[in-house]
This record gives sequence, C-alpha cells and structure tokens, in this order.
Amino acid sequence: MNLLKQYVSDIKHEFRGYNGKRLSKDLMAGVTVAAVALPLALAFGVSSGATAAAGLVTAIIGGIIISALSGASFQISGPTGAMTAILVTLASKYGMQGILTACFLAGIILIIAGILKLGHMIYYIPSSVITGFTSGIAIIIALGQLDNFFGVTSKGDLAIVKVISYFTDGFHPNFEAVAIGCVVIVIMLLWPKKLNEKFPSSLAAIILVLAVNHFLQLDVAVVGEIPQTIFLDERLSFTGLSPDQFWDLFVPALSIAALGMIESLLCGASAGKMKDEELNADRELVAQGIGNIVIPFFGGVPATAAIARTSVAIKAGCETRLAGIFHAVFLLLSMFILAPVMSAIPLSALAGVLIVTAWRMNDWKNIHYIFDHKFKSGMMKFFITMAATVVLDLTQAIIIGVAFSVILILIKLTDIDITVSEIESDRLEEIGIKLPKLSGKVRIAYLTGAIFFAVIDKLTKTLYEQEGVTEGLILSMRGVPVIDLSGIQALVELVEELEANGTEVYLTSVQPKVLEEMRRGGLIDLIGEEYVFQSAEDAIVIAQQEHM
Repeated sequence: MNLLKQYVSDIKHEFRGYNGKRLSKDLMAGVTVAAVALPLALAFGVSSGATAAAGLVTAIIGGIIISALSGASFQISGPTGAMTAILVTLASKYGMQGILTACFLAGIILIIAGILKLGHMIYYIPSSVITGFTSGIAIIIALGQLDNFFGVTSKGDLAIVKVISYFTDGFHPNFEAVAIGCVVIVIMLLWPKKLNEKFPSSLAAIILVLAVNHFLQLDVAVVGEIPQTIFLDERLSFTGLSPDQFWDLFVPALSIAALGMIESLLCGASAGKMKDEELNADRELVAQGIGNIVIPFFGGVPATAAIARTSVAIKAGCETRLAGIFHAVFLLLSMFILAPVMSAIPLSALAGVLIVTAWRMNDWKNIHYIFDHKFKSGMMKFFITMAATVVLDLTQAIIIGVAFSVILILIKLTDIDITVSEIESDRLEEIGIKLPKLSGKVRIAYLTGAIFFAVIDKLTKTLYEQEGVTEGLILSMRGVPVIDLSGIQALVELVEELEANGTEVYLTSVQPKVLEEMRRGGLIDLIGEEYVFQSAEDAIVIAQQEHM
C-alpha cells in the first residue's frame, strides 16, 4: 500500500502544471529515443536467440508498461545487450519457450524483491565489481556477434567456445558481410557527436547499408520477415506454463532478475543525477517485474532500464514518463509502417551496431580511474569479475566478485596495528601532568583496527611478547571501532593471564558500542569499572600512582 500511495503522490507531483509546452518536449524526446531504440531493439532481439520482432515487441510493451509504473519520470526500458548474454545460452538449451517462461518467473522475483524493499542492495556491490561485470558482458556481446559479422556459423553454447570452434572446425568468412559490418562500425565511430544527438549514428549506418544492399543485392543474411503485429506467433500462454519446467528455469530466471535489478537501478542512479531526480528503487523493481510478467505473453524477451536510451531521453528534454510511452508508440508505428524495410536489414549490419555498443557500454571513466591510480584491489576485483562473467554464469560472476571483495576487506581488517611504548614524562609535562620520573613498570598499548576472530592471534602474540611490563598495561582503544565475541574472549583470557602474573590492566578511550559489548562479555567486570578511563592521561596518572 505504501508503494501505491507513493506512486500516486509522485504522479501528482510529476504532472503538476503539465501543459502543451511540456507535452511537446515529451513528444520530441519520445521520437528521439525511438530513433535510437529501433536499431538496438532489432539487434538485441536477434542476438538474444529470439527474433528481431521479439526485440521490437519488448521495447514497445516494456516502454509502455514499465515507463508508466516506473520509480522515476525518466527511465526508458527495453531489451539490452547485457540481457542477451544470458538469453542466448538459455535459448540454446530450452528454446524460445524457455526464454518466455524464465522472463515470466524473473518478473515475479523482481516484484517480490521490490515488495521486500531490496532495491538498495545494489549499493552494496563494489563499483569495481560492477565495472568488471559490465566489461565481461561487453566481451560476451562482441564475441556473440562474430558469427553474424563474418557471415559464418560456429558451434558451442558459450561465446568463447564458439570462437574456439573457428580454429577447430574451419573459418570461411563472407567478405561481403564483413564489409557491411565494417562500414557500420566506421560510421558509428566517426559520426559527429553533435549530429548524433539529433540523428543517431546507428540509424544512419543502418539506412546507408540498407540502400547499398538494395542496389547491389549482396549475398548476405538479413533479418527476415517482421510481422506487423505485437502478438507474435511464438508467445507465452497460460496453458504453456509448465510447473515441471519452473525448477529447471529457476536459476536462469534468478540470473535474469538479478541482472534486471542491477541494470535498472544503476541506470536510475546515474540518470537521476542527470535529471536531479531521485529514483524510487523499490517501485522500480515492481515496475520491472510487472513489465517482465506481461512481455512474454506478447512474445517479447526480458526488459530492463537502459542507460543509453534513458540518457538520450533526458538530453532530448523529457519532462515526464510520457516520453517513454511515446517512444514505445513510435516504435509500434514503425513496426506497421517500416516492417518490409526492416526485414531487409543485413544481420552483419546489426552485428556492427552491437560491437560498437559493446565497446561503449564499458565504464571507461571508472576503468581509467582504477588503473591510473593503481588500486591493486580494484584491479583484481575488476579482472576476476570480468573473467568470471565471460567464462561462467552472470549471477555466479557477481557472487564471485562480491565474495572476493569481502575476502579483501577481511584481509585489510586483519591488519590491526598495535604499538606498545613506555610512558614519556616529557610529553606528559607538555600537557600539564607532572609525575616523578617513571620507572618503566607501566606501558601503554595503542590498538588501531577492528578486533575480531581474524586478528586474535596477532593481538595476543604482540601483547604477550612484551618484556618488562611487570606491573601495569594500559590498552588505548580509541582506534577500535568494533569488537566481536572472539575478540572479547581473547581479551578476557589475556587479562586473566596478565593479572595472574601480577600485571594490572587498564582500559582507556573505548568507543561506546565497543564498551557495551565488553560489558556484555564480562570483560569490564574482570578489569573493574574503576580501571576504565575516558582518556589515556587519566589512566596514566592512576597507573603511575599505583605502581610508584
């Protein structure tokens, strides 16, 4: 109910004062985004193992439903390159019906994630892991387009296995297809940025190669028939939903849902900064879920929010979520009007579009930052996640990347710093504390870092090895932000052994939460409340007076 109330409130705020001027901006943004989305929708449909029509239907239905329910006014959803990396493998194992069913299940998972308010989980994934994940997907997309680019057929399920088959089974490229693909790549790379904002380079390249192929009649594979309907022949039906197949498709559906969550929320976070509007992450997940439940009943593939299309919409001046709906309407019109033309697009041309798209989808700014500043842990996380994405399942890659990040954090946390020193009279006099010349019977240990199970060995060894501490040891714990059960137990054993040997233990500068845990674990009772001090100076004065 809270999501619904918030949605109604946001809609009222979004359309407050809506007029003809704002409507014209949404219309222009819709047209601009449609021009960008058209070639991408066709390309992603083909590369996912489905059809170009399936990609177009996804952009249309997703554009209407998800835009209407979105957690922000600017999100533009549809088929994406990242999703094709999952779908092409899924298609080879389970066929189109497998894709449709997995999409349906992923939609349910996304709705549950939104209701459970899991939208903010995305912010717990390190940026270098996400960057490596994105680059890994880019490699998969590029490798997956080599067949269409070269006009050949490879063997294998994984993209890297298909490339290997070129060398094991022979490689005989169609140079006419290669020429078309190269022309598309060159145009997209050299197309002026200012012109690209008004007329997308991908669309310009497709139009040019269409004209060339029309006159030269090159021997290349083309998209093929695009039906002039949004109800495709191969679509999901309620009778086609088989509970027996749900378990087999649960893991792929989970991968689709996880990827949809990551892509959509990252897109919302990035685009939100551009439009100065905060994304409602949980409602976005529910919107994505509803969209992905409905889309397969039309014959489409899974949809997510896409930063490429969303950023175009914002730059084109979109005012409200109507821009996303208008973009879908224009795509629907193009399906009815341009279907015969789109059916003649060479597959190698779409491959060229996706290869450039894959290159551009890398987060080059973050990659340069990681490597230019030589963050070794960031570089390791990047490479490990990227390699896992290319070789393994995408969900496994994220898990591996996050797990590796946690391991690195634990390694850093175990690097507790323990400095033990004698008390210096001169320094005390500088701050107004005058004591007789100190005998060295009292020392102070400065602890910096978390005290938990992984640092116990170092902590106990360092403190046990101190020679000459026969009467007093002050533990200064200002630099200890957290302590766990193992740390408390180790300190209890340490204090018991020190006191048994005649050494009094004092605590100073303990942070409130750490002190609370120590009380709960009985450490303070063992040491005594009178030996817990706010400052090291107070502890030094009492310790020195007791051990004169």
